Amino acid sequence: MIADKMKSFVAGSSVIRAMFEEGKKMAAVYGKENVYDFSLGNPSLEAPSSVKEAAISILQNTAPNDLHGYPNNAGFEDVREALAQQTNRLHHTNYTKDNFVMTVGAAAAMNIIFKSILNPGDEVIVFAPYFSEYKAYVGNYDGVLVEVQPDITTFQPNMEEFEQKVTAKTKAVIINTPNNPTGVIYSADTLTKIGAILTKKQEEIGHPIYLVSDEPYRELFYGDFDIPFVPDFFPNTFIAYSYSKSLSLPGERIGHVTVHSEADGFDDIVSALTVANRISGFVNAPTLWQKVIPFVMDEKVNIDVYRKNRDDLYNMMIELGYTCVKPDGAFYLFPQSLIPDDKAFCEAAKEFRLLLVPGSSFGCPGHFRMAYCVENATIQNARESLRLLKEKYTKE
Repeated sequence: MIADKMKSFVAGSSVIRAMFEEGKKMAAVYGKENVYDFSLGNPSLEAPSSVKEAAISILQNTAPNDLHGYPNNAGFEDVREALAQQTNRLHHTNYTKDNFVMTVGAAAAMNIIFKSILNPGDEVIVFAPYFSEYKAYVGNYDGVLVEVQPDITTFQPNMEEFEQKVTAKTKAVIINTPNNPTGVIYSADTLTKIGAILTKKQEEIGHPIYLVSDEPYRELFYGDFDIPFVPDFFPNTFIAYSYSKSLSLPGERIGHVTVHSEADGFDDIVSALTVANRISGFVNAPTLWQKVIPFVMDEKVNIDVYRKNRDDLYNMMIELGYTCVKPDGAFYLFPQSLIPDDKAFCEAAKEFRLLLVPGSSFGCPGHFRMAYCVENATIQNARESLRLLKEKYTKE
């Protein structure tokens, strides 16, 4: 019999993954080209060719013991030093290798952060809508997730409610920008306000609060602007980063934690993260992919492909009469469902071979998510099904 704690996790298992698996079954029946699967944020773009070239070169030119043996649990020192140099160059910091811990992707990064800082009953605030796995990541360490309800007109954080929900039990706050599922980017003004509230609350309650910035989509943005560097706005900041989206490497599970040099208890935190990597069973990030990163860390996928997908899908949805905030980043659209019951709406969409993810999975009922990291033909061919879905509810 499985553990009681796992029963709740199994019962709430990812709707996104379930939809993805259902899509494969539908494709077997109707043909892949006749199923319009917008469920999973699985990058459709290939990794830059330099990634493959670096991996081959490393495999051919590195002694086996230097490649396949155990590194430090925090990761290879030269890799972390390369990350420090890149961060210093881009963000005018003064980081060293000690500010970084290599991880098995951003999910592992968030898990070792929470393992390092949470005691049972500690609260972690999150802004809805949010990636559904956050609840599991916090629950793994007996923390309590506290939701701040969304402003569905902009999807920028509700600052008044946020300030009210920061209490003596608050240990951390999660932000995700560019955001999954909305594609919204938090502005410098938004981050300034978050930092000011946390600074004030820390002084009031007498213990540190940590800001955890989940940033797998940091390089995916479509405007003529820069993504703000979150540690500039609040010193007690962690960044959980992954190359899954920026380099189209979701299956390789490579990422890292960045810890601000001025974070409260910096030395203990870095030690805890390193030990957490080991005792959580990750042990260390994959050695080959650690060694690849310094050669490709400034590479990016061709986001013009995602930009075109965003524009085509957004314009199509607006033309068909759907309501949606235009995303500035990531590769998701988050329209309003045509009935309040978003789960029933997404279930009905299957009638037209559309696979959509209900917004309630992200803490935001009445909406649905569409991942547009797909072939552009999928978007174009879905028009008629999206029209018929709209017509179904217009008639009713």
